[in-house]
Amino acid sequence: MHNPHLVLLLKNLCALAGEQEWVEFKENNHDPDMIGSTVSALSNGARLRGEPCGYLVWGVRDSDHRIVGTEFCPEAAKRGNEELEHWLVRSLAPRLDLRFHSLEIEGKHVVLLEIPAAMHTPVQFFGCEYIRVGSLCKKLKDYPEKERELWLRLNASRFEQGVAKAGVEADEILQLLEYPKYFELTGQPLPVGRDGILERLVADGLVLNGRQGWAISNLGAILFARNLNDFGGLGRKGLRVIQYAGKNRIQTLREAPGSKGYAVGFENAISYINALLPVSEEIGQALRREVRTYPELAIRELVANALIHQDFTLTGTGPMVELFDDRLEISNPGKPLMDTLRMMDEPPRSNESLASLMRRMNMCEERGSGIDKVVNQVELFQLPAPNFVLKEHATVVTLYAHRALKDMSKDDRTRACYQHACLRYVSNEVLTNASLRQRFEISEANSAQASRIIAETVDAGLIKQSNPENRSRKMMQYQPFWA
Repeated sequence: MHNPHLVLLLKNLCALAGEQEWVEFKENNHDPDMIGSTVSALSNGARLRGEPCGYLVWGVRDSDHRIVGTEFCPEAAKRGNEELEHWLVRSLAPRLDLRFHSLEIEGKHVVLLEIPAAMHTPVQFFGCEYIRVGSLCKKLKDYPEKERELWLRLNASRFEQGVAKAGVEADEILQLLEYPKYFELTGQPLPVGRDGILERLVADGLVLNGRQGWAISNLGAILFARNLNDFGGLGRKGLRVIQYAGKNRIQTLREAPGSKGYAVGFENAISYINALLPVSEEIGQALRREVRTYPELAIRELVANALIHQDFTLTGTGPMVELFDDRLEISNPGKPLMDTLRMMDEPPRSNESLASLMRRMNMCEERGSGIDKVVNQVELFQLPAPNFVLKEHATVVTLYAHRALKDMSKDDRTRACYQHACLRYVSNEVLTNASLRQRFEISEANSAQASRIIAETVDAGLIKQSNPENRSRKMMQYQPFWA
């Protein structure tokens, strides 16, 4: 029995009048190169016209959109010795989640290829970008006005607006999404009846109602999925928590893969992480016995940041928390669009719809204030300064367990001094010898030690004197290099 939503979709596509930049009808032409260039054109055309997907349909006559059937069978099609679908995906950049659907309509065989709209960059086929002009497939570079318009659309498009699961029944939406959690976290009363619930979910972009009927958006799935594995590639985007024995990754003690949407599973994930942390016996400025090694507020904020600021276009990888004996690493796919040295003063760019809804649900701080709170908590707990590192395809933030000042490296000291200067600056204060002594719990009699750390940080180009006319070492004031 065919999916009724695909039948409805085919009917709606056949009912379209005139040429469309995101739909193409064929009868039996299944030349691989034609398919590849058409997929590029339809993906770009779908983004250009605000459609979530483009469609290439075999078995429908182009002139009058009448169903005539096709001999094309995508499962058996090949390019050389390679399966057609695999060859297509390999030939496209960026790679697309292409989906072939075979239907029997009115006793005739129809094939429908579902093509996601281009997201961050035009889709290329063997290095060339295509677009549809009338009924023809043309090189995008030959139509500069369309190219400019497409880039404007691409810059405005976001992952959250994409479709995670199309063609679902209304009742199925309520089975796939933990909708009561949405109303609880947003402080709204739970509506009476299914229609009222769906209306609210549609209003926040969690659910869509389009050509295939009901669909769940990426935003709805990533936040409120009962099980992310029900949503294809999003199953790899769950928050993983791994605990290791010792200071390396040789021996894994525990691993929680994380299959729930972020809003559904966030509190349990934070509780799980805290339960794995040893109790600190160190007593510092704000520490007392029976306090966890790392401040919970810092963990909450860094985990939320990893969820919000990840690059969802990087497939097969997701946010992760790794616990070692001496540190806690929080990573997410992608790199921030700013220097790691400026994370405390510049508002971050993020998946904005995701960030906005998470702020409404009090899962994270207001824009730009989260890292400030992390550094503040680290200072209160007398911990080494967190480290922000960019790797090839990931951002990693490391929180370190307590370490005496004498055991810190020069990089540890200068990083802490710089972050202290940033924290003071965003609080309309300045770094001084006295404030740094308080940060490191250095006695006044040993103020020369604080002066040496300040000098090291000045030499590293991370801070500068804010009152250069002053001649007294004790009265010198400092601020970040960018101030």
